[in-house]
Amino acid sequence: MNEVLAVTASGIGKQFHGNVLDMIFDAGPMVQFVLFLLLSFSVISWAIILMKYRMIRRSKKENELFIAAYMRSSKLSSIFPESKKFRYATIAEVFRAGYTELGKLAGAKREHSLNQETTDEGSFSLELRGVDNIERALNRACDSEMTKLESTLGFLATTGSACPFIGLFGTVWGIMNAFKGIGVRGSATLSVVAPGISEALIATAAGLAAAIPAVIFYNYYLSKIRAIGVETENFSSEFLNIIERFYVRNIESTRS
Repeated sequence: MNEVLAVTASGIGKQFHGNVLDMIFDAGPMVQFVLFLLLSFSVISWAIILMKYRMIRRSKKENELFIAAYMRSSKLSSIFPESKKFRYATIAEVFRAGYTELGKLAGAKREHSLNQETTDEGSFSLELRGVDNIERALNRACDSEMTKLESTLGFLATTGSACPFIGLFGTVWGIMNAFKGIGVRGSATLSVVAPGISEALIATAAGLAAAIPAVIFYNYYLSKIRAIGVETENFSSEFLNIIERFYVRNIESTRS
């Protein structure tokens, strides 16, 4: 029994190393598992941060390019093939959704015009239903594009909220082992306490190191995405106004 206590005491009362890597390698299995888990969170978070930076940057740039092309063109039919070049532009995707629905409305109007029994009231009712369909298509496209931009941001939020507590768990576990070492050795000198406490506090530091960048970039990207969302919704409203102005009012003028 004395031999077991001696071996345990020698394992816990390890020589203190000031090097962080040495303290990590000398830590207990549970603390090392916590550190590995925090490292995984951190690596995935930084991958998301870099991916989102590229995606949002390209989306903003292509939105500007598409708006410039949209303002230069005088026909919607000429803008549609141009919009396919902008894969990351949320505004271009909303325009394609609205233009596609507009094409379906034009086809339905042609079919009704071939029917001799179609009245002006029926044509006008069809026009109003078609505009409602276009509005719903634009809203769906806006929501879909915002969902794409916001995807994986939830992991950053989870990292920012969970990692400090995971690191704190590793710290508490390490301190428990440190106090166990004090009980085994029967002394509470600094040379006995310092190694266990320092190894335990590394877990807290690692948790904060993983959480702080995740929280910062989560809030930063969320504000950027909201700005893109407002810009996209403004274009959607403007595009719908154009459709109503040149199609619904045209029907009203023919009825009068």
